[in-house]
Order: sequence, then C-alpha cells, then structure tokens
Amino acid sequence: MKTITIIVPCYNEEKSLDTLYNRIKNMLIQVPNYQFQILLVNDGSNDGTLTKMKELHEKDASVSYLSLSRNFGKENAMLAGLDYAEGDAVILMDADLQDPPELIPQMIEEWEKGYDDVYARRRSRTGETWFKKASAHWYYRVLQKFSDINIPADVGDFRLLDRQAVDALCQLREKQRYTKGLFSWIGYNKKELLFDRDPRAAGDSKMNFFKLLGLAIDGITSFSVAPLRLASILGLIISSVAFVYLLFVVVKTLLFGDPVAGYPSMISIILFIGGIQLVVLGIIGEYVGRIFYEAKGRPDYLVSEYNGERVLQGRKKGNE
Repeated sequence: MKTITIIVPCYNEEKSLDTLYNRIKNMLIQVPNYQFQILLVNDGSNDGTLTKMKELHEKDASVSYLSLSRNFGKENAMLAGLDYAEGDAVILMDADLQDPPELIPQMIEEWEKGYDDVYARRRSRTGETWFKKASAHWYYRVLQKFSDINIPADVGDFRLLDRQAVDALCQLREKQRYTKGLFSWIGYNKKELLFDRDPRAAGDSKMNFFKLLGLAIDGITSFSVAPLRLASILGLIISSVAFVYLLFVVVKTLLFGDPVAGYPSMISIILFIGGIQLVVLGIIGEYVGRIFYEAKGRPDYLVSEYNGERVLQGRKKGNE
C-alpha cells in the first residue's frame, strides 16, 4: 500500500484546523487503497494553533505535527514539511481550505498515470477583492515575461508531488525561496487540474500588499537577470539621448548663437538622471542582497519539536 503525506503549513490557523481535518478525513473515504499521513507544520503561530495540532495528534495517529522555533515564512515551512515527509507522494495545501481537499482523489488518479507533479490551477477566485484578482493577474503575466523558465499563471502551492520530485526540491537549499518557481525549475512530468477557489474557511489572509510585492520581487529576481539587463539598456538609451542632445546644444550655440538653457532645465535633467540611477542601484541591490543572504549559510529553518519530542538539529534530512 502506497503512502501519501499531506503537508499543511500553518500560521495562526487555530480556527481552521478542525474543519480542515474533518474535510480531509471525509475525502480519504474515496481513496481507501492508500495510507495517508497528515503533517501539520506550525510556522511560529502566536495563537492556539500548536495546541490544536497536539489535540489532533493525540486523537488520530495519522496526524503528525512539526513546530518551528519561530515564524520562518510559508516557503521555509513548506521546505520543513518536505524534509520530514516520508510518503511515496506528497500533497501540499493551505490550511485555510481555499485549496479543496476534495480534489485530492483526482490528483492521485493522475499520479498513478505516471505524472510526477499534479498541480491545481485556479479557474476562479471567490471571495477576493478586485484589486487582489487584478494584481495577481498582472503579476503572473509580468513574471512569465521576465522569468527564464515557464511558471504557470494562477497556480499556487496546491499540488501532488512524486517522491522523486520531492527529493529534488529538498536538494535546493536557497535561503530566499520562491517555491512556485522551483516547482517549474525541477521539471518532471506535469499535469494541470482546474478548480474554483473557495473563500477562506476562517480568519484573515496573512498576505498584505507589501508581502505580495516582496513575493513578486523574489519571484522575478530568483529566476531572471532581466531587470539587470533592462537597467543596462535603460542606461544606454539615456546616454545616447544625452549625447544627441549635447550635440544639438553645441551646434545651436555655435552656429546660431542661442544661449544654453539655464538653471530650471539643468535641475530637471539632474533630478531625472538621479532618479534613474537610484532605480538602477535598487535593482542591483536586490541581487546583492540575495548574495548576502546566501553567503551567510544559515539553516532554512529551526525545529522546536516533532510530535512532542524536542529535535536536535541535523537529525533529519536537509538539516545535516
């Protein structure tokens, strides 16, 4: 009997866990020929999430929990789950039930056909504001234009991964992870399933505008040097225009005796060029910052406990 591990990263999801557990258990009735493990990852929650995880673990032996020492972010929480997962396949999903567990049997069916990465693509996004939908739409389109690999639009982390794909992801120990891009980078046989995304079961979204903006920047800078190339092209264009304008001013002054424009035009040009320089420095700084974090060599996460036992770092794969 094959084993499938369902990984659920959680941050302040106390109100959702009971509903999530019940829906997963009801779904499992449809696939009786598999052994399931539910791995809940507590990403430094400051509510009763960890307590609820412990209750579910005591109630059901198929439920395990992994508690990180603090909030390391969803990307690293997913990596921790992948490191500790022992199934022949792994399913990643969110705790807010916007990813419907009822899609899992169809994922397993496609996996059995030979697909290594069965991912769910959002057909609709119920309960989200027009701004969230519009920004998500343009974000994926811009990311596809800039990225060196094909990152599918409207696809999150909800997917089934074969053990081979999981082991490949666990080898990638980037400090500023953008897992949506890593799913595409590793390759393997992929299959898309469409679904309608439901509103959150409880609580509020942890992603605000600035976090989404940071995620967008991470996505672009992790898989492309296009911004650096654009900065170089922009500098070349501005230099060319400046040189042409310089020739125009010199010729006009020498041949026609027109006076050179004074203070206002000079200040405008200086401010414009200065602004362009700051933008270019900011782009370079994003890449330098990534090098800075990689050079530190710190672990991607630290574990506080696993199923009630304190964890000595380095005892699990990925932390060695």
